[in-house]
This record gives sequence, C-alpha cells and structure tokens, in this order.
Amino acid sequence: MYDLAVIGGGINGCGIARDAAGRGLKVLLVEKNDLASGTSSASTKLIHGGLRYLEHYEFRLVRESLLEREVLMGMAPHIIWPMRFVLPHHEGLRPAWLIRLGLFLYDHLGGRKLLAGCRSVDLTRDTAGAPLRKTFRKGFEYSDCWVDDARLVVLNARDAASRGTDIRVHTSLENGERADDHWSLTLRDANGSAETVSARAVVNAAGPWVAEVLSKRVKLNQPAKVRLVRGSHIVVKKHFDHGRSYIFQNADGRIVFAIPYEDDFTLIGTTDIDVQGDPEASTISDDEIEYLCDAVSAYFETPVRRDDIVWTYAGIRPLFDDDPNDAGKSAQKATRDYVLDFHGGDCPMLNVFGGKITTYRRLAEEAVNKFAPRFPAMGSAWTRGATLPGGDMDVEGHAAVAGKLVKLCAGLPADVALRLARTYGSDSEAVLGGAKAVADLGTHFGGGLYQSEVEYLVSQEWARCSDDVLWRRTKLGLRLNADEVSRLDAFMAERLAAANGDTGGTTAHG
Repeated sequence: MYDLAVIGGGINGCGIARDAAGRGLKVLLVEKNDLASGTSSASTKLIHGGLRYLEHYEFRLVRESLLEREVLMGMAPHIIWPMRFVLPHHEGLRPAWLIRLGLFLYDHLGGRKLLAGCRSVDLTRDTAGAPLRKTFRKGFEYSDCWVDDARLVVLNARDAASRGTDIRVHTSLENGERADDHWSLTLRDANGSAETVSARAVVNAAGPWVAEVLSKRVKLNQPAKVRLVRGSHIVVKKHFDHGRSYIFQNADGRIVFAIPYEDDFTLIGTTDIDVQGDPEASTISDDEIEYLCDAVSAYFETPVRRDDIVWTYAGIRPLFDDDPNDAGKSAQKATRDYVLDFHGGDCPMLNVFGGKITTYRRLAEEAVNKFAPRFPAMGSAWTRGATLPGGDMDVEGHAAVAGKLVKLCAGLPADVALRLARTYGSDSEAVLGGAKAVADLGTHFGGGLYQSEVEYLVSQEWARCSDDVLWRRTKLGLRLNADEVSRLDAFMAERLAAANGDTGGTTAHG
C-alpha cells in the first residue's frame, strides 16, 4: 500500500514525487517510457520568467517564475547557470519604450539578487552585434538561466528515490479504480507482466497524456481541459562565437531564441502549433523548419539554411485550455500557467494541467499541500534551498570540479572533464568509478563517452538504451556516429540482461 502513486515521469511528476517523499509519504512513480522522454526533454532549455508573457498580462506567472530562477540555480548549479540574452531592436515592431518598460518590470518583479540587470547595447560596437545584419544598431540585454532540462528531471527522480520512492520506468498504468478508501492500480511492465498495487491517493502528471489517463485509464470521463501545442526546435552548426543568446522578435508577434548549445552548436526555437492525435507521433514539420530558418535569418548576416541543421526535436506542451469555447485563440496566447484539478475524499486524485519547467518546484509544493487533509501527519514544505544530487558546488564551480577530475584520472581530456562537471557536478567523481587513468574507464564508445559513465547511468539513473544515454542523460548523440551508437546499444542490452534478467523494472538504486 503506497500513500501516493504518481503517474508520469516528467518534471512535474518527478518533482511531486520528490516533495512528497521528503514529507514522509510512501511514494510510487510510474513512467510508461523513460524519464523525461516527453515534453520535459524537448524544451528551449531555459529557466526564465517569460518576458513575452508580460504582454498577455500574466504578471503572477512571470513573478513566480522570476522568483524561482535563483532558487533553482542554487539547488542545481551544475546544470543551471546564468545566461545573458540580447534583444536587437527591430524598427516597426515593438517600440523601444515598450521594451524598456518590459525589461524594467522583468528586473524588479522577482526579487533579483544574483543575476545581472538589463542594459542597453550598442550593436555597432558590442561583439553581440558582429553576427547580425548591420541594420540592427541598438538592442537590449537581460538575464535568465540555462538548464539541462532532462537532467533536472532525472535529478529529481534520484532524490526522490533516495527518500524511498519506488521508481518504475517502462511501466504503464493499465487501469485504476477506487476501492473504498484507496485506489487499485493495474501496472504493466516492458515484458508484459501485470501487477496490481494499492495507493491511498493518485497524481495524474502524465503531461500530454493527462486526458488519456483520465478517460481511458481511470475512466472518470472528466472534460479534458488540455490544449496540445507543439514546440519545435532545430540545432545547427555553431552560428556565432560569443556565449550570449539572442531573442528575436518576429512580425507575427512571436519570438525565437538562438542559444549557444553544447559548445559547437546553436539551438533555435521555438514554434507554437496546435496538434491533434497521439503526442508521441508528433515531429517537426517542414513548415516549422522553414519558419525557424527564416525567423533567425532575418537577423543574422549569414542566413541559417536547412543544410546547417544537425538535429531537430519537437515536444508537446500540455497547456491548460482556459477558454475551450474560443477556438480562434492563437496557441501563443494560451496560458503557460498551471492548474491543479483536485478531487478530495478518502481516495483523492489530483490532475496536473499545464505548467513550465521554471515553476515545477512551486507546482510540486502546492500539489503535495493539497493532500494534507488525507495525510495530516505528513511534513511541511521543504524543497526550497534543498540541493539536488551533484548540486553542492558553487554556481560557477565547473572549472574547479573539472580540474579535480583531471588530477584524479590521468589523461582525462579537459573537455570531457568539463562536460562531466556540467552534467554531474559534485557527483562527477563517482562517474569515474575510481579510475586512476583513462585506461581504467573501460570501453570508449566515442565522443568522450566511456564505459564507466554508461555503467553509472544504468545503475544510478535508470538508463536502458542508447537514446536514454545520448539524448536525455547527455547530449552526446550530437557526436556519435551510427556504428558507435549500435555498439553502445549492444553493450547496454548485454549489461542490463546480466544485471536484472531484463525484468522491465527499475535497475537504479538496487
């Protein structure tokens, strides 16, 4: 008998599981695929207030998001760090006075302490102007934060597991029924084996599949209240040399980011496209690729072309449909705020609609608070300021961690050491597995990925195949070729079969 069963292993599900476990509840988390395999690994990789949300008067959401930036940065400085954004002024779009007003509010709504404030930029003199067309002569600069989104999910799951949460990946909810004072839940693992468990309360944090869980799994037949909007991104060869990002205005009212990515690339996104059907089948369209290339090429001196693209990804945002009768409302105007749909009683259920990565911790805190009447003995809110695994380091401490790794492991390349520091933080030494030299790290699969790191990801972070390792736990999929990926998959299949007989359940944390 679990106290709380959480359906969905994205950022909201893992955040709620962590919060609840830390308050003393016995928690089960069920994810039908890999952790962060849906929306939570397909974001623009930002912890941000949402500058453009000010235009839609979402002041509460912007303030809450701005307040969370520095909280999250302190919790996970290895995967969240400050980033400066340059907004070139485009004559004929938003006037300069409106941008200044928006940035003034952005600087003062959220109690900013660590991040630098906004400033004007002379693009004819500043290095940020070098890649831009010469028609852009002035701009503005402000602060937000970068985040490795999928790793943030995994770190919340790891912390939840360390507090007793039972994490089940590749396990789906087949059916859920209320039975007196608890839920009876039928689960099915990757091998097709079924199991029935009991839980006193349920959280439906299935993201784009939240309505499916409601209608097909627990059969409550409630209104869906969710609007599925696809956000697509392209990754191209490095398009500029400095470390700042760009935020570009477009004539359609949208904005597009161009962000330094994994040292050698530039990340460009995003779009807002309403979608129907299976969220898992949704991919970037040709029109979206053309839109993103055209949007940034209107600013860059050297255009971005299809031939520059090395990777694309698309995610479905499960936005709360705050006005289902307004069919003509554009996707970009749909609220990014979250709504917690709570049904109390002896066996309560909470449905999570909407939300964004930046506010996941506050969402989780508020969600668990709603179960206080069912669990009067549970502890109080605790996650603010509580570091995530690997996060007990300085905000700008990556170089120090990397330097220590190079000293511990003779011959470890400096770029590999820095990547490990930015991925695992103070846990980086554990990833080396006690290796004293590069030869001790085992098989090199390519791109600086060694066997010891793969072993760590299998045993500690629920990785089961190459996609888990290369696109969610890391982004080394940008660097390995097809033969190297096949070799990694073969190794992982053999490793998992030996470790747990391919039982389909969790292999991490024992």
